[in-house]
Amino acid sequence: MKNKMFYRVYILLFLIFSTGNQLKAQQAFGPVPSENQMRWQEMEYYAFVHLSVNTYTDMAWGFGNEDPKIFNPTNLDCRQWARIAKEAGMKGIILTAKHHSGFCLWPSKYTEYSVKNSPWKNGKGDIVREMADACKEYGLKLGIYLSPWDRNHLDYGKPEYITYFRNQLKELLTNYGEIFEVWFDGANGGDGYYGGANETRRINRETYYDWANTYKLVRELQPKIVIWNDNGDRADLRWVGTEAGYVGKTNWSLLNATGKVTENMLSHGVEDGNSWVPGEVNTSIRPEWFYHKREDSKVKTLPDLMTIYYNSIGRNGTLLLNFPIMPNGLIHQKDEKAVLDFAQEVKKVFAVNLTEKATAEASGILENNANFGADKSIDRDTETYWTTDDQAKSASLIISFDKPTAFNRFLVQEYIKLGQRVKSFKLEANINGEWKELATETTIGYKRILCFPTVEATKLRFTILDTKKGALISNIGIYNAPQILTAPQIIRKQSGAVAIILSDAESEIYYTLDGSTPTFKSKKYTNEVATSGSKVEVKAIAYNPITAKSSAVAEEKFDIARKNWKILSSNDAKAYEIIDGDFGSVWYQDKNTSADVVIDLGKIENLVGFRYLPDQNLRSKGIVTKYQFYVSLDNKKWELVNEGEFSNINNNPLWQNKIFKLAKARYIKFTALENTKGDNVAGFAEIDVMTK
Repeated sequence: MKNKMFYRVYILLFLIFSTGNQLKAQQAFGPVPSENQMRWQEMEYYAFVHLSVNTYTDMAWGFGNEDPKIFNPTNLDCRQWARIAKEAGMKGIILTAKHHSGFCLWPSKYTEYSVKNSPWKNGKGDIVREMADACKEYGLKLGIYLSPWDRNHLDYGKPEYITYFRNQLKELLTNYGEIFEVWFDGANGGDGYYGGANETRRINRETYYDWANTYKLVRELQPKIVIWNDNGDRADLRWVGTEAGYVGKTNWSLLNATGKVTENMLSHGVEDGNSWVPGEVNTSIRPEWFYHKREDSKVKTLPDLMTIYYNSIGRNGTLLLNFPIMPNGLIHQKDEKAVLDFAQEVKKVFAVNLTEKATAEASGILENNANFGADKSIDRDTETYWTTDDQAKSASLIISFDKPTAFNRFLVQEYIKLGQRVKSFKLEANINGEWKELATETTIGYKRILCFPTVEATKLRFTILDTKKGALISNIGIYNAPQILTAPQIIRKQSGAVAIILSDAESEIYYTLDGSTPTFKSKKYTNEVATSGSKVEVKAIAYNPITAKSSAVAEEKFDIARKNWKILSSNDAKAYEIIDGDFGSVWYQDKNTSADVVIDLGKIENLVGFRYLPDQNLRSKGIVTKYQFYVSLDNKKWELVNEGEFSNINNNPLWQNKIFKLAKARYIKFTALENTKGDNVAGFAEIDVMTK
C-alpha cells in the first residue's frame, strides 16, 4: 500500500514539474471574453433588418407621428429574410423591433402605436414572432433592436418612460425564445411628436435609462445574451465609431469599465483596458438603413463587400450587415444577389489553405513541450496553439512550401480565451532567396487578415515584434485570392462634363449614356465626356482585356448641369467647390447667425427637390443637421418649400435627398440652422437640385 502511495505521489510530482511551463503558459492574462462573448465572436457575421413606418415615408428616421395605417407590408416573408441570411453564410438576424419613431413590430400591450393598429394582417400580425419562427426553421440566432429613444411616447424624458421601456424589454425577451443579442441605439432625444406635444426633449444619456438595472433585467431574462450599447454605459460589445463598415487597424477588444470613451477608443479599443468589450462593425448593404427606391442602384458591390469583410472580421471584429426591407415586406433582389455573390467570393478566397502542404518551425516555443509546437499554428484546430515563453516579447515562425507558391492573403488568430496579447507583428516572404517585407501591423485578436499584392515565395516568416505576455497563436492560414475588378467612379463636373475614374491601371473603361448596360463592346472611355445641360444617366464598367473580366456596373443619374450657376451669398472663390462635382472638396461658411447659401441657377427651373452632401470626413465640422430650403423667381421674394432634419448624418454623412412640391425657381437658398457640433459652422461638399 505504501509503495502504491509513493508511486502516485512520484507521478504527480513528475507531472507537475514536467508540465510546469505548460500550466504557466495556459494562464489567462488580462481581461478575457465571457462564454457569451466568445459565442458571439465565433458567429463572425450576421444580419440586421430595418422596417418601420418610415419605410413608407421615405425618411431615415420616423418623427413619431406617422399613422400606423400606412404600415402594410402585404408580401412580408420573414422566411425569405432568413433563407437569404442562411445562404449568405450569416449566423443570425437582429430585427429592428422598434426604431426611433416608437412604432412596434409586435403587438405590445403597453402601446397602441404598433402593428396591431395597422392594416397588415388586419392588425393580427406579429413580425417578431414570424422572425423568431423563421430563424428557428433556418438554424439562425435571433437578436432584438429596441430603440431607447421613442419620438412617439408621451412620457419620453420622464421617469415613467423607463418603466414603459423595461416593460417592452420584458415582452421581447420572454415571449420569443432565446435572444443572442440586444441592441440599444445611441440616438437619444431631440424633436419628436411625443404624444402630441411636438417639442424637443433632451435627456442625460448616461443616467436617464439607469443602465445598470436595465442590464440586470436583460441578463435575468436572457442569461446567454450579449448587450450592445452606445449610450455611455459599458455593455458586452462596443460600437466602432462609424457605420461605414470598418474598425481601426489597431483593435484591442478592451475598454476600461468606467470613464469616458473617446472616438479613438471606439475605433481602436484600449490596450491596457480592464474590461473585455470587443467591437461590432455595423453597416448597411445600401447607403442608408431603411429602404429608399432611389438607392436601388447604390447596393454595395462585391469589391465593396470584400473590403468591408477584411476591415471588420479581418480586423478582430464581427460584421453586422443590414438589409433595408422594401415596403412590400421583402428583401430586394439586388440586395439578395449582392450578399450571395459575396458569400461565394468569401468561400472562393478561403477555399484552399496553402499551409496544408507546408511545414512550420519556430523559435521561442516552450522547451520540451510538443503540445505548443509550431505545427499547432497550422493544424486548423483553433483550440490548439503555438506559444512562446511567457516572458518572450518576440518570436518567429517560418512556414515553408515545397515549391514557389503564390499568395496574397494572410490570416492569423490568437487564442483569446486566455487574453489578447500581441501588440505588433511583421510578415515577410522569401522570394528568390531573399526576405521581402510584406506588412508590419499591430493587433491580432480573434482574427486578423492581411491583404497584399500577390507574391510567389518558398517561405513566409511571421514575426511577433512585441507582446504583453507570451503570444498564443491558434491558427494561421495563407491564401491566394482571385482578382476582383473595382467598378469605376463617375462624377459630373460643374461644366457638365462626365469624368470616369478607375483605380486599376491595367483595366479599361467602357460606358453608356442611354441607360443600357455597358460591355467591352460599348464606347471606350478615353477623356471626359461632354454632355448637354439636361439630365443624363451614365453607366460604366472596368474591363481587363488580359483576363477578360469585368467589374460590377457603376451607375449615376445626374440632373441638370450646373455650368451657369452663380453663388451670390459669398465672394469667396472657394465657395464654388460646393458645385464643382468633386466630393472631396469642401467649403465652410462661418457665421454668428444662421448660414445662408444663395445660388442663381441661370434660368427658371421646375424644382421638386434638393440634395446636400456634407464633408465626407466622419464627424467633421459643419455637418448640418437642421435646415430650411427656399426658392425665388427674383431673389427678393422667397418661398419656404422644405425644412427639417438630416437624420443620422453625423454617423453616416451621405447625400441627403429632400423632395417637395413642384416649384418654379431661378434662385435657391439653403439655410443651415443647426449642425452636429452645436456651433456656427456650415460645411458643404456639394449642393444640387432635383427637377421635374
